[in-house]
Amino acid sequence: MSKGISVNRLAWKLLEKLLDDPALFGVEVDETSDGTKIIDAGIEAHGGFQAGKLVTEICMGGLAKAGIDIRSYGNLEIPTICVRSDQPVIATLGSQYAGWHIKEGGYFAIGSGPARALAKKPKEIFRQIDYEDDADVAIIMLETDHVPPASLIERFVSDCHVRADRLALILAATASVTGVTQVAGRIVETGIHKLVRLGVDPNTILYACGSAPIPPVHPQFNRAMARTNDAILYGGIAYYALQFDDDAELTRIAEKAPSSASKTYGKPFLETLKEANYDFYSIDPDLFAPAKLIFNNVKTGSLFIAGDINVDVLAESMGVRD
Repeated sequence: MSKGISVNRLAWKLLEKLLDDPALFGVEVDETSDGTKIIDAGIEAHGGFQAGKLVTEICMGGLAKAGIDIRSYGNLEIPTICVRSDQPVIATLGSQYAGWHIKEGGYFAIGSGPARALAKKPKEIFRQIDYEDDADVAIIMLETDHVPPASLIERFVSDCHVRADRLALILAATASVTGVTQVAGRIVETGIHKLVRLGVDPNTILYACGSAPIPPVHPQFNRAMARTNDAILYGGIAYYALQFDDDAELTRIAEKAPSSASKTYGKPFLETLKEANYDFYSIDPDLFAPAKLIFNNVKTGSLFIAGDINVDVLAESMGVRD
């Protein structure tokens, strides 16, 4: 894996855009007494598409570019985010992946972003991709409705081995434009995570890009969260260039890679969540994948396509009215 790349230092350069001109991005910046920066990008602050785009790039450790436009899914035209990276494994598994499970008293959250590389959360991923960061700055993204308690911020400082004034927290509720945009921007990461579950060595993934619709905001958390999942499961497309020895094996992996390989595929995520008694972690993990994946094996020149966009479920989830 590439050495000398610091996802936190690269992301901090992007963070400075938020800090220097918060009004432009619709965010609010505060500081703790110790100097930790708290960026509200979608709780009390209204945030927006530009904030969501920049937060996506920050979460990917400055190793990806994102863009937003309008795309058609059947008769549904909706904002769509596209991300691309020439260092997709570090950008996703080494930074963007929401793999830091956080609990402090009654406060619960899942952390993502480049700070994970300093805290090594979870450790096994960083061993697998052979990546570490030694930056003296740290940025963590929390999808939350509340500012975390001071004791948790102190834990972040300790876990990331940085000074308090060199730590930044970006906060955005799921029911915000920033929130839904940055979740849809996890399209490439979702596919890579599924491939790793299927036994693919992440270090064989060379380049990647992907797109997913940005769902309309819903004020209720469960519905907002369900729509962000459906955006990827039924509307997301991810493209990967891999260096793979065996086309036959890649064919077998491709068949299992899209969300349609799951036994629970075919209905809006909110229904799946209800059937699971709102226990997110009891849902079939095979469901969490892009709707469509495209693989280019650079060793053989072969191209593999698996899955497809499901416009009917996507429209139902997004609340389209006749």
